[in-house]
Amino acid sequence: MKAEIRKLIVQVEETHQEGGESVSPPTRRAVAIAVINNPYAGQFSQNLDHLIEIGEELGGLLGQRCVEALGIEPHEAQSYGKAAIVGEDGELEHAAAILHPKLGAPLRHAVSRGAALVPSAKKRGTLGTTIDIPLGHKDAAFVRSHFDAVEARVADAPRAREIVVAVAVTDSGRPHPRIGGLQASEMIGQDGLR
Repeated sequence: MKAEIRKLIVQVEETHQEGGESVSPPTRRAVAIAVINNPYAGQFSQNLDHLIEIGEELGGLLGQRCVEALGIEPHEAQSYGKAAIVGEDGELEHAAAILHPKLGAPLRHAVSRGAALVPSAKKRGTLGTTIDIPLGHKDAAFVRSHFDAVEARVADAPRAREIVVAVAVTDSGRPHPRIGGLQASEMIGQDGLR
């Protein structure tokens, strides 16, 4: 089953100053959002295969849209994350079905590799509900400079029978990171941790 998409939104945030200091080059974070119909809204189903398939479709689409919005090559992506907001006639498990079984592989392809787990968040909400998409380095989860989050919100979603699905990709970590830990330049990136 293909996603029944009502709306696609892509936005890029650039930070040019942080703490009164210039950020050069600016740090950039892209968010791509799909507002989709929930085929299981208002009914309980033991089998959520349609949403799992939709997750696979959206992982590639939204990841690619983020990379394109940043104007980078896929291997230049540094962090990623995913999130979903289920409308009131849906279940949290509907968000889990989209986010967890199959969304990750096509997202990893869109950013060229991605050895680390994709951080995620999910919640139930209504029109204009916000969600923070957690971010982590795509190849080494212990890189502290890339622990972050970016907010996603759609003014007219989710409606009761919809799901808002969001993917975030960055071309850098936080501006002026200085809390120590594993540096991106020191990572090996094979086990997804270091």
